[in-house]
Amino acid sequence: MIQHPNKNYIDPIPVRIHNQSAYCAHVEEETDGKPWFHDIKEYLSKGEYLEHTNHIKKRTLWRLSNHFFHSGGNLYRRTPDLGLLRCVDAKEASQLLEDVHAGTYGPHMNGFILAKKILRAGYFWMTMETDCIQYVHKYFQCQVHADMIKVSSNKLNATSSPCPFAA
Repeated sequence: MIQHPNKNYIDPIPVRIHNQSAYCAHVEEETDGKPWFHDIKEYLSKGEYLEHTNHIKKRTLWRLSNHFFHSGGNLYRRTPDLGLLRCVDAKEASQLLEDVHAGTYGPHMNGFILAKKILRAGYFWMTMETDCIQYVHKYFQCQVHADMIKVSSNKLNATSSPCPFAA
């Protein structure tokens, strides 16, 4: 650690207040108009690599394709317990984030729990956990009420009686 010559100096934090709400895209949109799983789906359906792929891309595609299953026009990701998760594109992923976080599958939650609930619902995309964390950080109501939720849960834990069934 380096001591600042003026010990009472605090760096200012620039804060900008906007008159309108900002809605940010939390899931990256596809630049070429194709979903992230297009190459894997094409490889599994045709059994051939795409035209302009080099050796490294072929090897990566082959490794990725071992974890996916193509059926009925949909691509599914295999789970270790032999379950299948349907792969979704960016538009559907954004809708899933909003629906699950808003309370369709329970109350508002943090990013990791949100990702687990989406997985349990049977959906998958590659950047799921990162997108869930970013979505929760950008969700205005969760940020405003975060301190009150922590305070109220601490008060409940301190005043509640122990569980009669606990050993």
